Amino acid sequence: MTTATRVLTDEMIEKIKAFFLRYPTRQAVTLPALHVVNERLRCVPIQAVVEIAELLGLAPADVQDTLSFYNFFKQDGPHGTTRAWVCRSISCALRGGEEVLSHLCHKAGIKPGQTTPDGKLTIEAAECLGACEFAPCMLANEELHKNLTPAEGEAFLGRLLERS
Repeated sequence: MTTATRVLTDEMIEKIKAFFLRYPTRQAVTLPALHVVNERLRCVPIQAVVEIAELLGLAPADVQDTLSFYNFFKQDGPHGTTRAWVCRSISCALRGGEEVLSHLCHKAGIKPGQTTPDGKLTIEAAECLGACEFAPCMLANEELHKNLTPAEGEAFLGRLLERS
């Protein structure tokens, strides 16, 4: 494979190789490798799947199976700079999570799973964020927003737009 067509950078390859000693098999490195690529590219394109498989000595289908098991990884293009997961578990749904998700999407002009045209925000539904005591909640990148209301969700959007 030529350097021009490579997706994985030398830095990504080194980060993936660093996991080799920490895991019992190369196959066990599949999920951490997908995270390395996703952190850098905000998606895992099919070419990255092929390169990860080659690096780990696996069939590309094995890597794709792992990737497709989780809805965390996107392949069709990068997610937004901010990725907001709105919980819709039973606790969050009972306390207005679906309304928060709907309101955020309406205000951002997108549907769940879509990214704003400027690439700043992707809003997605999460099955469970494991923070039921703070229902409804949203995880925006690494920040948990607790006891969220539609108005607080709108304020989050306003702060996101101010930062740019």
